[in-house]
Amino acid sequence: MNKLALTLASVAALSLAACAESDTANDDTAMTDDTAADQMAVDDAASGTIVEVAQADPQLSTLVEAVTAAGLGETLSSGEYTVFAPTNAAFDKVPQATRDELMSEAGKEDLTNILTYHVVEGTTDAAALTAAIEAAGEDGYKLTTVNGAELTAMMDGNNVVLRDAAGNTATVTMTDIDASNGVVHVIDTVLMPQ
Repeated sequence: MNKLALTLASVAALSLAACAESDTANDDTAMTDDTAADQMAVDDAASGTIVEVAQADPQLSTLVEAVTAAGLGETLSSGEYTVFAPTNAAFDKVPQATRDELMSEAGKEDLTNILTYHVVEGTTDAAALTAAIEAAGEDGYKLTTVNGAELTAMMDGNNVVLRDAAGNTATVTMTDIDASNGVVHVIDTVLMPQ
């Protein structure tokens, strides 16, 4: 249970860091004017933890709320992680009834499991992830998440795409948002561990 709480906290912190700092080191990803404004606002949070970085990014407010509901804030503020942070729009794709259930006390364990599925131990920047994908070949690069399940990272043109255990995919829309305890990559879909 401690490991799960630590994992969830790590996911939350990483997700928060992604929200706070939307650095677009990958020029292949297009940014809207709103995204550019959000990026400027979050750049100042780069020296903070993953959670502090996420808290500074308005497009990650749902993730921050989820991390808080799961009790992962402290966990994600320590250790070193790579977080694949779903945006508010990504959470909006999840049916409202499901989101309400996950955010309730009864759904806390499932929420933690989902959040920690978005967190990988250590820091993996976009260049290292892209190189690992290319070296892995057609089957994609396997990432073991904090919750113990795997994500598969692949290339789709110039974009990094993550496939979850259910076969759903999420595209990385912003990369290399630095935090004092890791890096955040923003994604457009919530990934599911099963």
